[in-house]
Amino acid sequence: MTKKELSNQSGPPSEMEVIKEKSRFLRGTIAESFEERLTASIPDDDGKLLKFHGSYMQDDRDIRNERKKQKLEPAYQFMIRVRLPGGVATPDQWLTMDHLANTHGNGTLKLTTRQTFQLHGILKWNMKKTIQEMDKALMDTIAACGDVNRNVMSTANPYQSDVHAEVYEVSKHISEHLLPKTRAYHEIWLDEEKVIESSKTDEIEPMYGPLYLPRKFKIGVAIPPSNDVDIYSQDLGFIAILEDGKLQGFNVTAGGGMGMTHGDTATYPQLARVIGFCPTEKVAEVAEKIITIQRDYGNRSERKNARFKYTIDRHGVPWLKQELNDRLGWNLEEARPFHFDHNGDRYGWLENDGKWHLTLFIENGRVKDTEDYPLMTGLREIARIHKGDFRLTPSQNLIISNVSNRDKKKIDELVKQYGLTDGRENSALRRNSMACVALPTCALAMAEAERYLPVLINKIEDILDENGLREEEIVIRMSGCPNSCSRPALGEIAFIGKAPGKYNMYLGAGFAGDRLNKMYKENIGEEEILATLKPIFSHYAKDRLEKEHFGDFVIRTGYVEAVTSGLNFHS
Repeated sequence: MTKKELSNQSGPPSEMEVIKEKSRFLRGTIAESFEERLTASIPDDDGKLLKFHGSYMQDDRDIRNERKKQKLEPAYQFMIRVRLPGGVATPDQWLTMDHLANTHGNGTLKLTTRQTFQLHGILKWNMKKTIQEMDKALMDTIAACGDVNRNVMSTANPYQSDVHAEVYEVSKHISEHLLPKTRAYHEIWLDEEKVIESSKTDEIEPMYGPLYLPRKFKIGVAIPPSNDVDIYSQDLGFIAILEDGKLQGFNVTAGGGMGMTHGDTATYPQLARVIGFCPTEKVAEVAEKIITIQRDYGNRSERKNARFKYTIDRHGVPWLKQELNDRLGWNLEEARPFHFDHNGDRYGWLENDGKWHLTLFIENGRVKDTEDYPLMTGLREIARIHKGDFRLTPSQNLIISNVSNRDKKKIDELVKQYGLTDGRENSALRRNSMACVALPTCALAMAEAERYLPVLINKIEDILDENGLREEEIVIRMSGCPNSCSRPALGEIAFIGKAPGKYNMYLGAGFAGDRLNKMYKENIGEEEILATLKPIFSHYAKDRLEKEHFGDFVIRTGYVEAVTSGLNFHS
């Protein structure tokens, strides 16, 4: 990748920039479009602006062709994503989401890789009442999507309870501080009196400006030794630094991102880089100034190269540090030592300071009832008696948190009654698996992910069993397209959809989420996937070093080269 390629952003503003400029601070004609009853869809421009309000318009691709034959419009519906900093929800909020899923949604809840709720299948005429019911439970969807800072992630499992509470408050503060100031959301969905008329432009966005950011922006906060938020995948990260069990402040990371485009080597996943240390009370200020740097220097001509990682790679890390220090008026300190040793969840019950926390395995984050597994009903019954909170994890699992000794027995009884699982009866591979939604609702999906990965793992488990590897911790991830919502570039084994039933296969990421993987085979189907993995697993079982992770093994033995920078991802 040459500097010339990275700096190529000449040309007129992209279509999205024009839409934002004309939007009157994200209003567009969304309100009018949702009043239109002749179609279940909304115009494309409003659909793009709707993302800033936390929603995407989709259609059911499973029945798209059949509806076309019947001369019907596609089965349009909407996905709504909640803003839920750190993934923490009250039992009342859980029950609200459960109720909405079963009244206005498709009967399921999706726990996302960014620690929040998604509802799928919301019809156009139910959107406003759905958002208003969320509001009554003190939830909103503001900036859950769009070219702004999205849901702020935070280490989920409170095994370091005092520090965890403090860091969680930091993540909430960042989320609130970086919210857009426009009142468009409140006017359109919550019937707030209009702040500006269409002919006026006296509203301002002091941080984002009228065009907001060139692309989406993601922030995570981690507490070593757990890298469960995949801190190196974030545009901006804060790594808690502890001394004698006390929070001293945060190392700052910048420039991570997972998305790319098939066949375009100017796009690539990238790892964030550590750029310094800041005190706890300065975190929001650092986040704001970083946002303004991306606002001012991000590529507004080519959206494929508009993420913060490309801005940094064009100008260089030293430039970023200097620009940040100049805007702050003070300098970041030197980064302090830290260490990550894992990036997944720890299942089962954990006790800390007299409170209990139960991590349950939710395969690919889908909460639903099936004939033999009433997961949704079981969690609903727990929410009705639970006095603590629910914590959605970055691996799409769920922690029933802050349970008293007295209530633990009641929750245990419900867990057993409904057959809820902490996943430990599954292979370690399945426990470390993650997939995006993909088909049938995601418009970008090129192949299955959520619906297919469990099936593929069933077959991979047979190979693991043959080699005595069932309890070997291996991170596996699948994405239906290269936008990479499941962060596949950080999987020791990963699959990115290329076409129906076909995937690019990647190997060699770091178990702790600190190294990218590399493509091993291109455009392969299930038969070749299994045939490829079988001899590699056999080799690993026989020749791995003591405590050597799979990703390290495939690099040491020459299957792929180590990738520590996205600039080398395609080489």
